[in-house]
Amino acid sequence: MISLNTARNLLSVGAFALVIAVPQFTAAQETPTEPKANQYCESIADATADARYELQKQSLAKMEQEIEARIKVLEAKRAEYEKWLERRNEVLAKADESVVAIYSKMRPDASAVQLTNMDEQIAAAILTKLNPRIASAVFNEMEPAKAAQIANVMTDAPKRTDSAAR
Repeated sequence: MISLNTARNLLSVGAFALVIAVPQFTAAQETPTEPKANQYCESIADATADARYELQKQSLAKMEQEIEARIKVLEAKRAEYEKWLERRNEVLAKADESVVAIYSKMRPDASAVQLTNMDEQIAAAILTKLNPRIASAVFNEMEPAKAAQIANVMTDAPKRTDSAAR
């Protein structure tokens, strides 16, 4: 039989051998998988970067299209406002200063009758150039429907028809 000391010595030598062998065995198992993982990561890194750049490129292209669409809308609005301003200036130019001076010296009831029988744009141009106090007195003397039509021309609002008013 083996003595107790010998058994202890053998057991400690076996444990020591096991302690030394297990990390080497584990390291031997992990070593082949680590390079494979690194190889995989390295092999897909370029493809991943390319995919990311492509997504960013698509996103930028989409944003560029949205911006271009907004610019077109803004350009259309600007053209519309320029056209409105041009029409407005033409209407104001129709009201000659001498004609405005004549209407400003007339009684409001007399000028209301005259302006009611005129073209709405010319009447609006004249009323726009009159002193606000005189223009309000003239409007007060006009038929309400005609006064509203002329006021719409002055503010460049669309005309209301009977069917639209209902």
